[in-house]
Amino acid sequence: MIEWMPLGTGARPVPQPVATPLVWAGAGGGALVLVALLNTVVGPDRPELALPALSLLAALLGLCARFTAAPGTALLCWLFLNGFAIPPAGALTWAGHRDTTWLACLLTAALIGTALARVLHARAAYRRLAPDRARPDTAAGELEWDGR
Repeated sequence: MIEWMPLGTGARPVPQPVATPLVWAGAGGGALVLVALLNTVVGPDRPELALPALSLLAALLGLCARFTAAPGTALLCWLFLNGFAIPPAGALTWAGHRDTTWLACLLTAALIGTALARVLHARAAYRRLAPDRARPDTAAGELEWDGR
């Protein structure tokens, strides 16, 4: 006779975020590659394409980072955007309104990515801990084999 036993030993913890220096290394390296790729493909005079691409990178990095990593991620992406995606290449400049907007956009993208990851992880953890309301026999701890 086959006896069915659960393989899990309990609730699985929520995944831990990646260390902040590792996220910042990913932001620096990813921004460098992304800006170099955009400068090669579409030309260096197109910052309107670089800002959304770097915002997407910041949001993707935010998915695996802590909230404290968001300002540094935004700053690193802005440095590559300002230094290499707009002319003159290699010179950091500060145009008050434009650069403030870019920094705010990059910071918002990183924070949205981090908040989205936290919500998804919390929801998954809740679903693992909450009893299955659709099938009352599994909520009581019984396992059912459906023959598949």
